[in-house]
Formats: sequence, C-alpha cells, structure tokens
Amino acid sequence: MMRLNKFIAHYSTYSRREADKVVQDGYVRVNGEIEENPATQVDEKEDVVYVSGKQISRQEKYTVIVYNKPKGELVTKSDPKGRRTIYDSLSHEFKHFVPVGRLDYASEGVLLLTDASHVATALMTSDLERRYKIKIKGEVTSEMETAMLEGMYIEDATAGGHSHSKITSMQFKPFLGYQIQKNAHNYSTLKVAISEGKNRELRRFFAHFDAEIADLKRVSFAEIELNNLPEGKTRFLTRSEYSALFTFLKSEEKLAREMAGSKPKPTFKAKFNKGKPAPKPRGDSKAHPNSKRKK
Repeated sequence: MMRLNKFIAHYSTYSRREADKVVQDGYVRVNGEIEENPATQVDEKEDVVYVSGKQISRQEKYTVIVYNKPKGELVTKSDPKGRRTIYDSLSHEFKHFVPVGRLDYASEGVLLLTDASHVATALMTSDLERRYKIKIKGEVTSEMETAMLEGMYIEDATAGGHSHSKITSMQFKPFLGYQIQKNAHNYSTLKVAISEGKNRELRRFFAHFDAEIADLKRVSFAEIELNNLPEGKTRFLTRSEYSALFTFLKSEEKLAREMAGSKPKPTFKAKFNKGKPAPKPRGDSKAHPNSKRKK
C-alpha cells in the first residue's frame, strides 16, 4: 500500500506538493470515485488512479539527462543578483527538470537532472561514487593523504564554504580513491572519488589544510560520464545507463521495504553503486588500508 500523493508523485511528473494539490482540488479519481485526501492508501497493483481524466501508469516513467555545466552558472531557478543559472542554458523542454545535487558557481562538469523528484532524491542521498578532477594551490601533504584515506571531522568547517552558509562543522568519510597527478609547490592536480555530495565538501576539506581549490570539475556521477559532451550541452542517458539506474532504484525500494518491516539492514552492493577506485601511481599515493591487494 502507498499514500495517494506518493503514488502520483512516484509514477508521474507531479512533485509531491503538486500531487497534494490536484488531489485536494478534486482532480483525482480512485477506481472511479473522486478522492480528495492525499493520505488515502492505494494498492499499487490493484487500484486504478486517474488525474484530470488521465490514468496514472504504474510503469516507471522518468527522464534523466546529463548536463555539462560550465563555470559561472548557478544551479538554481533564479538568482536575486541576476547571475546566470543553468536554466538560462537548458532548452525549454528541460525547464521543469530538477537537479541531482549541486555544483557551485565556480565548478563545472557532470550535473544530472530529472523530471522525477523521487529519482533525484534517491540519487542525491545515495553513496554512489562521484569523481572529480581538482587543482589546488600548494602541495598535497601527507596530512591530506591521511585524511583522504581515513576520513576526519572538522569542528570549524567554515573555510571553503559560503559566508552565509549555516554549516559550521562537517564529518568527512574516507575517500573512495585518489590519484595525485602533479605535486608541486605552487599548484597540484589530482583526481578524487567520494561517496557524498555535501555542501562545498571538497572545498571545505582542502581549505582545512590551507589549500584553496583553483579548479574543480566533476567527471562522473556513479558510472555516468560526459562522453565528450560539449560544455553547456545536454544528452540523454544511454540504454545501459538507464538499465543500471533502474537496478539501483529497485534495490533502494527493496531496502526501504525491508527497513520498514524492521528487518536487518543488508549490506548495500547495488550494481550501480561502485565504480573502480581511481588508480594510484606508485610513490604518489597510498593504498587504502582495507584494500584486498595481495601482499
């Protein structure tokens, strides 16, 4: 069983708030009867739901696109300061799509958008791998490497964040992988893989070591990459990417049902979950202590 508003939001392009409104305004029929209570329980397999005379199909229908975000665009609908947003670049057919997380104004690269709010939420709150290419001012120190391998907690994580941010402290999980490409006194470049998407997470991490990020580009989200997509352009997911996404979403739904039934939480190893860790050149970086590499 599922709440009516959740059913509509899950199987259509309506957001949860929009679903509430169409129900309360009398535009929804369940098995031929008008239903005005968004909390009404419906059977996903048996009940027939219509919105404005159109049946809601139980088949999962959603669209996900990849946008190669350039620097100098905000991931928001509008900006009081009049700065450019991603919606100034997106074509009209994608104006109602919601972003999966954020890339800040000075960052670039892979940004996923979707017309299904539940898909966006599932991806944003997941531990799917995010890979980045970054350039920092100064050297990559042994202290940085230790923190990348082991994770850390920063009591004062305001450095690297926006001045108006309410986030003051932050817990950082161990990185999934990292590769130092150049380590020099003036600038260093590296690839990193993390499993979270916290507010300006990488900028706060390196700022803790007095290393400002000069360039930051997300090169992949899970196994979804740009695939030579030009800057400021979009593409649809490939068939294999949709298949992997569908598998991931189904595993999330199964996990949610099991947790609701108070069953032990299983180890989450969805096919879509982990990519291969970034390769680590000898001498440049350390193997993770939990690595299964043969000794």
